[in-house]
Amino acid sequence: KAAIESYQQAINIQPENADAYLNIAAIQQNIGDLDGAITNFQQVIKLKPECESSLVQKLHLQAHICDWASLAENRKNVHNLGTSHQRVDPFALLEMEDAPLRHLLRSEVFASTCQPEEPLSLSSKPISKPKLLRIGYFSADFHNHATMYLMAKLFESHDPTKFKIYAYSFGPDKNDKMRQRVVKAVDFFRDVRKNSDKAIAQLAQKDKIDIAVDLKGYTQLARPGIFSYRAAPIQISYLGYPGTSGGAFMDYIIADKVVIPKPFETSYSENIIHLPHSYQVNDNTRTISESIPTKLEMGLPENGFVFCCFNSNYKISPSAFNIWMHLLKEVKGSVLWLLKSNQWAKHNLRAEAESRGISGNRLVFAEPISQAKHLARLRLADLFIDTFNYNAHTTASDALWAGLPVITKLGRGFAARVAGSLLRAIDLPELITETEKEYKSLILKLATNPKQLIEVKEKLAFNLLSKPLFNTELFTRHLENGYQQAYDRYFDDKKPNKINVPVNLS
Repeated sequence: KAAIESYQQAINIQPENADAYLNIAAIQQNIGDLDGAITNFQQVIKLKPECESSLVQKLHLQAHICDWASLAENRKNVHNLGTSHQRVDPFALLEMEDAPLRHLLRSEVFASTCQPEEPLSLSSKPISKPKLLRIGYFSADFHNHATMYLMAKLFESHDPTKFKIYAYSFGPDKNDKMRQRVVKAVDFFRDVRKNSDKAIAQLAQKDKIDIAVDLKGYTQLARPGIFSYRAAPIQISYLGYPGTSGGAFMDYIIADKVVIPKPFETSYSENIIHLPHSYQVNDNTRTISESIPTKLEMGLPENGFVFCCFNSNYKISPSAFNIWMHLLKEVKGSVLWLLKSNQWAKHNLRAEAESRGISGNRLVFAEPISQAKHLARLRLADLFIDTFNYNAHTTASDALWAGLPVITKLGRGFAARVAGSLLRAIDLPELITETEKEYKSLILKLATNPKQLIEVKEKLAFNLLSKPLFNTELFTRHLENGYQQAYDRYFDDKKPNKINVPVNLS
């Protein structure tokens, strides 16, 4: 509040001060005043119409509040934003378009601005291979966060006879259960949130980290500068950011052949480590609350079919929403259960439903709750229906873990193919579609054929613990093999190159 007041004073003195408006917008975005932030980003654009980064942030926030009419006014300009010389937030445009090559161009421009004038020099390669490879995981999310809900068991599953695990935390110091679990699981936990990028890279080098794993990419609180300084001889992008870094400082990206198939490999600056099943780790010890709420408590009808999409609201596109509204028309008494991301999105989505002839009350909004309770309430839904340019990621594995089938549509980019990767790894390829027509048809088929939906749910229940997706121990062995192959290339003086991890490990 004090900062906003100070910037407002600056504007009173100098009404053309675009930076003051920009700083107010950034503060409002951080505290959740999305409507106010959009207004101030608009003011920046008015004063500096050439400022692409402010336009991208405005568009991103308008997507967050599902203000599709305003988005449509600028959508024609999206293709060129951030692809030539102006730095924009690459993450903010992932949901705007499914265009892997343009996502690469944006990341390359962004990465070029992260380069320090003098990167740290690495110590010489050891004469003999270390007995234990030192793996450093870098993140702002070592607490109750979607990334840790997926990863916690991985830290506990690493082979202590082959690996020594370090965690470098540059996020908030939340002493919650997930953070305590990670601290206990790793060999060394470093709280480096007050350190500069250079100091963190120096610490990692002092710790003799062999492989640095960036879990943030270009998501909120990311610190790509750490890796531009060279924290380790091998640097790998994993999990947090579903796209390319575009930086020469990142040697590898962890993927699989669904999220990055061969035709799109050239849209990634990194060398690809292809895991044999899904790239996404999952924790097969996640607890589901035994206390399942009633449909009445969740605002759901007792007998109506429940379509569900708990993705963040910014991922919802008008094209997906149009299909969903047609489904509500065709499946009498059905409802669409959504996550309430913010008050503006709730209002706008209900208004969009009304404009398509559907009562806004048929959109039911769920409030955020604890992970275990969230997994339990998912069992009240009948079918999870996915978004397009930016799929369900953790939300898809949440649904599958709770026994809820997911129907997705494959896109082109990493973010648009994740749910397909998960479904392949749990042997439910029949739930993957490739066109909007196929997507709608399959959803309608299962929603109106109770027997077939039961068969799908029974297959999912059987596959949960018999297929690779939720086999954390198997996943860890495959990931470790990828790490080892990457290190062996480095030790043998070979440049980083594509790595395929075999299904069967000797």
